[in-house]
Amino acid sequence: MKVAFVGGGNMASAIIGGLIATGRSAREFIVVEPNEAQRAALRDRFGVVTLPVADDSIRLAELIVIAVKPQQMREAAKALKPLPADATVMTIAAGIRLADLSRWLGGHTGLIRAMPNTPALIHQGITGLYAPPGVPDAARQAANSLMTAVGQTLWLADEALLDAVTAVSGSGPAYVFYAIEAVQAAGEKLGFSAQEARALTLQTFVGAAALAAQSADPPSVLRDRVTSKGGTTERALNTLEAADVKARIIDAVSAACDRSRELGAELGNEPGRDPAVKSESASC
Repeated sequence: MKVAFVGGGNMASAIIGGLIATGRSAREFIVVEPNEAQRAALRDRFGVVTLPVADDSIRLAELIVIAVKPQQMREAAKALKPLPADATVMTIAAGIRLADLSRWLGGHTGLIRAMPNTPALIHQGITGLYAPPGVPDAARQAANSLMTAVGQTLWLADEALLDAVTAVSGSGPAYVFYAIEAVQAAGEKLGFSAQEARALTLQTFVGAAALAAQSADPPSVLRDRVTSKGGTTERALNTLEAADVKARIIDAVSAACDRSRELGAELGNEPGRDPAVKSESASC
């Protein structure tokens, strides 16, 4: 299957690397990337064909993945017109609605929306996916095959849920890194070297996440098993509860969801467009 990537950044590189690792041929991939140094890096690392701008070889690919920043999506899409009616286009940009992407592509309807996250760089990601009812099963399977090369996939019945996916798993690694920073800093404050605090913190997070992933018990039960009455863990958790940390985390994730919806509304709005068809931006 011929796959074209518009944008050759980290996520495109991760997907291509994951697919090649599963046995796919570099000849199956074409990457449009305006940056010359990045094009050279992709050719050297993977042996894929690279182009500075889209041409007809891109438009004839069975799956076109637009892997650019949300603010670049409109121009990237317009540069692909006209597309064959049976072409499938997948976007991995946060906030971009399929209705807006369809308009930028001249009314094209063979669209899939995906929201991966950065652990895809080490093939440990998870991607939320949505396709409208008219998209063929073969196109869905092609998109799923791409994203399972870099982790797990979760198909959604409602496109609006992708804003929540963006907030939970798309932005989620940053929440984990934030917590790692805090625990590591605490370790250093308690007398460990930076290297020692890093080792203790990272393996604790890795091990705890692996335990949660492998256990049938919910995190609350696993947490209770670590927490002895009157012990050190209880004292720590009481401090977090007193500061209402759990509620603030929930607020933070909701704020990320709201921002994803706002971005969709902002980027989907164009001068001269009828306000009656503006993208929705209600709170999550």
